[in-house]
Amino acid sequence: MSVQVEAVRQVLGGPATVRVRSGVGAAVALWCGDPTDVGCEHHVEWTVDEDVAWGGNTWPAALPSPTLGEDGGQIVFRGRLNLTGDGGAVLEVADTQILFDLADPPPPVAFNGTWVEVRVARNSVSLWPYLL
Repeated sequence: MSVQVEAVRQVLGGPATVRVRSGVGAAVALWCGDPTDVGCEHHVEWTVDEDVAWGGNTWPAALPSPTLGEDGGQIVFRGRLNLTGDGGAVLEVADTQILFDLADPPPPVAFNGTWVEVRVARNSVSLWPYLL
């Protein structure tokens, strides 16, 4: 996903908190790239340190369209869920894939390939820039 990275807050010796804007929405997350790259457009890899727990932080989406957003201290991802069969899942949000581990209870197999919404704590989401 190509995003515009805007500085929000820098902690000395730690990752910057940045606002990222994409074609499907915006959110605040931790920036794990070079601090001098803030203020530019990047392709990023999303790392989420929370697992998908069906009915806890993940459920069927009300709308079948990709979204990146915020609700309080949470980041909201809406995309197509693909179960990998090895205890993991891939959430396709627009043109990016976000890898998740599955917690109990896992999503029912019937929801493989369907639109879901995943809500995770803002401080569990990191962005890593990469070159295509």
